[in-house]
Amino acid sequence: MCTRCDRPISATSPASPWQLRRAFLLIAAGVAFSRPALSQVNVGNASVARNLVPADKIEAAGVQQYGQLLAQARAKNALAGDNNAQLQRLRAIAQRLIPFATPWNTRAREWKWEVNLIGSKQINAFCMPGGKIAFFTGILEQLKLSDDEVAMVMGHEMAHALREHARARMAKSAGTGAALSIGAQLLGLGQVGDLAARAGTQLITLKFSRGDETEADLVGLELAARAGYDPKASVSLWNKMATASKNQGGLSFLSTHPSGTDRIAKLEANIPKVESLYRNAKRS
Repeated sequence: MCTRCDRPISATSPASPWQLRRAFLLIAAGVAFSRPALSQVNVGNASVARNLVPADKIEAAGVQQYGQLLAQARAKNALAGDNNAQLQRLRAIAQRLIPFATPWNTRAREWKWEVNLIGSKQINAFCMPGGKIAFFTGILEQLKLSDDEVAMVMGHEMAHALREHARARMAKSAGTGAALSIGAQLLGLGQVGDLAARAGTQLITLKFSRGDETEADLVGLELAARAGYDPKASVSLWNKMATASKNQGGLSFLSTHPSGTDRIAKLEANIPKVESLYRNAKRS
């Protein structure tokens, strides 16, 4: 129903400029979230651009792609079974981190979190939109990660999903035309777009901005500290990454998580902010 003229709007009738403007503004003003009030790291507000892509669509794309990846790994006998010791270790760490996720994104309360381990020499890990986590055995075995370091990797990947970096990147790359198309769809002004679904195959290899990476580092640092993992492990982790990259001539993890010269410095500057969280978690 058009709120100005009280007449129905059909899916085929052309949208007026005012209707499209209103659609765009409704999306851009969608439920925003900033950093939690009690958070210790300062990462500012999440990108408003993400509201141009419906969250449920990109989460559905993530679930679909995750399922396809697991099916491929299972077909190659590369998917770890529930009794695998390393997988049990990953799931135990995730159980400690996940309770601290919701303050960063209320949608996470409804996510069906999942953790799996895939046999591969790749030094890589990820968390899909919707809470679908996967580690490759290469990152655990080649870097010989401690539990604290695993928690830093997992927290970082969870942070990308919680702060909806993939959703924001896709919205920004879609451009104004796609944004208005999605806005028209939400108001019943046109056909349902499939931007997120078509982009689903890009989720694992999606490259985030330097700002996204810094934000994921800091949010992951706080998540891990609240769960009782030593924040200093964030520095030892990235030192290991740098060493492995030099020895192996590049890592798949670093192709989507570029290591800037100031990355460790930023982590070191923020460790004091979360040390009390770590100490309190260890005492409880």
